[in-house]
Amino acid sequence: MNKRRIFLTSALPYANGAIHLGHLVEYIQTDIWVRFQRMQGNEVHYCCADDTHGTAIMLRAEQEGITPERLIARVLEEHQRDFAGFHVEFDNYYSTHSPENRELSHEFYRRLDAAGMIERRSIEQYYDPVRDLFLPDRFIKGECPKCGARDQYGDACEVCGATYSPTDLKNPYSAVSGAKPVRKESEHFFFKLGKCTDFLKRWTRSLDTLQPEAANKLDEWFKAGLADWDISRDAPYFGFEIPGAPGKYFYVWLDAPIGYFASFKNLCAREKLDFAEFTDAVKSKDAGTEMIHFIGKDILYFHTLFWPAMLEKAGFRTPTYVYAHGFLTVNGEKMSKSRGTFITAESYLKQGLNPEWLRYYYAAKLGPTMGDIDLSFEDFVARVNSDLVGKYANIASRCAGFIQNRFEGKLSELHMGAERLRLKMQSNDHCWSLIGRLYADREYGKAVREIGRFLDEINQYIDEHKPWELAKVEVDSGKLHQVCTTALTLFWYTTVLLRPILPDTAEKARRFLNLTGDHMKWGQYNALPPGHVINRYEHLMTRVDPKQITTLIEASKESLQPAPIPHSQQRHAQHQEQTVETAASGAISIADFNKVDLRIARIVGAEHVEGADKLLKLTLDLGGGAKTVFAGIKSAYQPEQLVGRLTVVVANLAPRKMKFGVSEGMVLAASGDSPGLFLLSPDSGAQPGMKVK
Repeated sequence: MNKRRIFLTSALPYANGAIHLGHLVEYIQTDIWVRFQRMQGNEVHYCCADDTHGTAIMLRAEQEGITPERLIARVLEEHQRDFAGFHVEFDNYYSTHSPENRELSHEFYRRLDAAGMIERRSIEQYYDPVRDLFLPDRFIKGECPKCGARDQYGDACEVCGATYSPTDLKNPYSAVSGAKPVRKESEHFFFKLGKCTDFLKRWTRSLDTLQPEAANKLDEWFKAGLADWDISRDAPYFGFEIPGAPGKYFYVWLDAPIGYFASFKNLCAREKLDFAEFTDAVKSKDAGTEMIHFIGKDILYFHTLFWPAMLEKAGFRTPTYVYAHGFLTVNGEKMSKSRGTFITAESYLKQGLNPEWLRYYYAAKLGPTMGDIDLSFEDFVARVNSDLVGKYANIASRCAGFIQNRFEGKLSELHMGAERLRLKMQSNDHCWSLIGRLYADREYGKAVREIGRFLDEINQYIDEHKPWELAKVEVDSGKLHQVCTTALTLFWYTTVLLRPILPDTAEKARRFLNLTGDHMKWGQYNALPPGHVINRYEHLMTRVDPKQITTLIEASKESLQPAPIPHSQQRHAQHQEQTVETAASGAISIADFNKVDLRIARIVGAEHVEGADKLLKLTLDLGGGAKTVFAGIKSAYQPEQLVGRLTVVVANLAPRKMKFGVSEGMVLAASGDSPGLFLLSPDSGAQPGMKVK
């Protein structure tokens, strides 16, 4: 059989946040598949990278007071650490902010432009007059034009599911500054996606390229019509400048998938591989190579429309397969920060939980569809303790001691009473062949169930022959030797079957059984020679203590709270408050300051007050209800300028009865010797109800 030659990727995590348990569904799924393919002897090059460009990266770096380059370098190290912690083994993990990606992005653009696939035209889009930047769709918020829901993004409503243009939003505001955006014209560059419709219809329905449900979803988009794709963004923007177009940058979603190629090109230079054999439209066919992407269903549009269209028109090969998966829910609900179920990879590992518990649990849930999977912590504890400890590790722990203590660690010939089990393993239509097909088809849940059935049979064999009873009868020492040898041999077989899921445990088992790497290849079922010496057994896996899960959830909740000041620092601060002289008049203590409850508020309503020269009536959303405040800012602002803005309010000010109504707080504004009032606005990322400290 010809060996497969595969260039394979997982989706690129964005360099603006930590890896969490939802992300890990994809990377664990991909890593299991890669490990299985390598056990088959296939050539696989698994590449990935951090997705590093865009407005969000630029703004976060600005907020932290560092350059975008420093931010993405730090996050890259964090992501690599977390993936390694869960035994996700890339051949190359790189960055889209690389010389290779810049070069390839320029090459794609030149080829597409030469092919007549790029069009320049002026468009009108929202502009933040406070921050002096054009706003991406996700940085514009307002009321949904269909259902009226507030605080919806500029491209889609999370309440009713409607999609729309940012300019369709009602009462829009900038998520960066809170200011009301203005419309401004700019020349943009468009990729003519509509001209690729016929090709994409053929490609998406080609043999097994996509899952049927993915292809059906694309049919919906074809019926709606494919619009040309805006591939440019205006400065300021963190990314690659478009050749010959100063101040114009490639949209992050153009250079992100090209980052797959860039990461692989970097690997090819290091490993002396032929990059063109895997990426060129003609050479890849001659070489018989494959290109496979594992992605989440939320980015199906980009990977099955934009990306293959770009590849086709630029003369590169298109993906052989795109495998999409669903989302992760926790205890039947979306991951939640308030419930402590938004758990990062770092938090999981810091609490001392075994990463292979999660790898096994995900594998038991995963299949080849785009359906979501649920992480039920109660089921997680029960399944790991029952399957991995009670069934799998239990085989070795029940028999290894007898071999060590009675027979100097040496194995004997197999017990003929277990011949049916060994023959079952050798049968081409059972374990190796059947479970191999299930792994190859990403039917991991079914593979786990089949392995579980075999583990049950091995444990039944041990229960039937009761080595602990045989050990009491001197005359049966020969049978004891054979039964334990047979059980450990079958344990070796199941270790190989589980190796793609449990690579670290499999390596520990290999060392315990004193085996070579050749013994760990797929389909290995020969008996070990009598006299083979095993090493002393050490526990391969511990049970999950439910208290560990409770601690993990509580730690995840706490990680969202500001870190408390240590008592020693509090005492030092209090001492300084008492002793340090200050020139400021009316100095107050920190205790006095803490009495003032300052909160972020969004102005959801503003109107003139009849008969008042200085006041505007503001309706404020503090995250848990509305407050009415009369503010003396009429000289500086018109009501329509304020709606949608974020500001700071004294939330615990005693209500004040005025002739116009009751004022329930105070908004904060700055003023000086020169005329003018300036309402305070928080930085990007602040949300109504947040406490100002």
